[in-house]
Amino acid sequence: MKKKLSILIILFGPLMLSAQTDTSFRLLKIMQGDFIDFAVDNLDNMYVLTSRNQVKKYNSNGDSVGLYNDVRKFGQATLIDVSNPLKVLLYYRDFATVVMLDRFLNVVNTTDLRKQGILQARAIGQSYDNKIWVYDELEAKLKKVDEDGKLLQETPDFRLLLTESVSPVKIADENKYVYLYDPARGVYVFDYFGPKKCHPDPAMAEF
Repeated sequence: MKKKLSILIILFGPLMLSAQTDTSFRLLKIMQGDFIDFAVDNLDNMYVLTSRNQVKKYNSNGDSVGLYNDVRKFGQATLIDVSNPLKVLLYYRDFATVVMLDRFLNVVNTTDLRKQGILQARAIGQSYDNKIWVYDELEAKLKKVDEDGKLLQETPDFRLLLTESVSPVKIADENKYVYLYDPARGVYVFDYFGPKKCHPDPAMAEF
């Protein structure tokens, strides 16, 4: 489980100083809290996951526009994916459960990966077609599942494919590529047919 962190989240907005100067920024708002994670969608909405298991949504001006207040049914949420602002994914690693929220942060679906035999998954991510990528650590495979957890696609065993163990903490699907980030090894890049390249960089702390 992620260590709880107290951080400051600072929102900046563009400010044109004059026709002769470059674009600068102005401070809009500072929000202080005990946050587990945060993310920004492609509409500039920001989502923060708090240590109290709340998801708070703020618009581009820093105004609060949504709240998901979980009662710890699945333990502490560990990851939030907002690559599709209409379908936010909230992941509870201890229970291998994905909760899907709409743009108002209402629950629309819950996927228990354990029912499909995925018992240990550190990271999940949304696919381009609104399915779910998940890395099955026990089988060492990247899998795509639907909202019911049904397996749609999977890679071969990474231990045979890459001749090394992988432990990704983030999965991103962008421009026909799937990215797996392992802090100890770097970024693995796949197309939808298999691995393309790896950028190992143990010094990378975040992706």
